[in-house]
Amino acid sequence: MAIKDSRSRKIFLFSNLTFLIIFSLIMILPIIHVLAQSFSSSGAIDRGEVVLLPVDFTLNNYQYVFQDISIWRSFGVTIFITVFGTLFNLIATASFAYPLSRKEFVGRRILLFMVLFTMIFSAPLIPTYLLVQKLGLLDSLWALILPTSISAFNFFVMRSFFMQIPQELIDSSRIDGCSELRILWQMVLPLSKPALATLGIFYAVFHWNTYFHALMFIENRKLYPLQVKLREMIVDDTIVADPTSDIFTTMLSSSPEGIKMATIIVATVPILFIYPFLQRYFIKGFMLGSLKD
Repeated sequence: MAIKDSRSRKIFLFSNLTFLIIFSLIMILPIIHVLAQSFSSSGAIDRGEVVLLPVDFTLNNYQYVFQDISIWRSFGVTIFITVFGTLFNLIATASFAYPLSRKEFVGRRILLFMVLFTMIFSAPLIPTYLLVQKLGLLDSLWALILPTSISAFNFFVMRSFFMQIPQELIDSSRIDGCSELRILWQMVLPLSKPALATLGIFYAVFHWNTYFHALMFIENRKLYPLQVKLREMIVDDTIVADPTSDIFTTMLSSSPEGIKMATIIVATVPILFIYPFLQRYFIKGFMLGSLKD
């Protein structure tokens, strides 16, 4: 027999649903506005006629984006640091989290305290810059990967998952003569695919959206990742083209604002497309991080 909701619960559910709908609209309306501008003509944008629907529909803005070599170069840089940075992050995090997940590891609590300390008190800006400079990483893509090789939060998530692996499996592998490295790579990691998928998403999103470190460590414009390129276009208003090239003709028939909006959409689509399929891993990751020693 179904239990009827009380009046107060119905009011709560209605209020909660109303709030979520309003909040969702606040979040999605700016995206719709940007999308509408990216498909609108320069005249409609300049006159301020575009709100939620395209006016004088055109693909000139996207044509410029797909013809601009500098934008594709920034895409390539972002894809590089996202792919290789994520792989490096996962290897470094797993290699560091595994020994600290074993209770027999000597000095485990001291190292855990040091990691927790970095989570509470982040490194100051100037020492971080000087360290990257001393290592010779300035104006290098490795400056966007190595300094952020291990996230303290992601480390604790990975460690919590490793601690759930039965100790009996580890002990039986040692009896069979397996080294710790072989145990990690052939037994622990295959059993930790959910954690690896979760942290892989966290790291990939971080690298895809990298901005501050690139702004601080990269001076060569050819090494700008996508987010810095967007900032250059939107804030500095730098949309240029060779007058003798075909792209210059496309730019003349496009709006600078429309080109900016089209670039933002192109940069956002990969994450928007991937996230719905991997959303459960985000939730699982936060649940893993809530486990305590």
